[in-house]
Amino acid sequence: KLPTMKMLLSLITLLSTSLITNAAPPTCYSRVLSLSKEITKSFRELQTSKAVDSCVEMLPSLYLDIHNYCVLAKLRDFVAYPRCERVLEVSELKEKARSLYTIMISYCRRDLVFLTDDCSALENPVLPPIEPS
Repeated sequence: KLPTMKMLLSLITLLSTSLITNAAPPTCYSRVLSLSKEITKSFRELQTSKAVDSCVEMLPSLYLDIHNYCVLAKLRDFVAYPRCERVLEVSELKEKARSLYTIMISYCRRDLVFLTDDCSALENPVLPPIEPS
């Protein structure tokens, strides 16, 4: 029985350690990175969806690279785009973009490092294929 107890105790210790590790709060950088990926993915899905309004085709492109300083202007332009207010998916996407912009310029301003200011890289990105969910 003693080896079984030791093994059970080791398993409990291992599981509790992994729970504590996964419970760490996200950093500003990780939050900005995950939100930008979520927005980019949602925008790509919106573009390929057949159920949305034709105004979606006219939306400014929305590829986000948080390491590119031009991403701030890209977010501002997307949020300020005057069309598609009646399309719920676009309104939700604009709200997420507004949140990302606010996080980047307010909460994480000192934590972010921009590696480039190549605005054309955000207009004509080389995109990886969409990962299956």
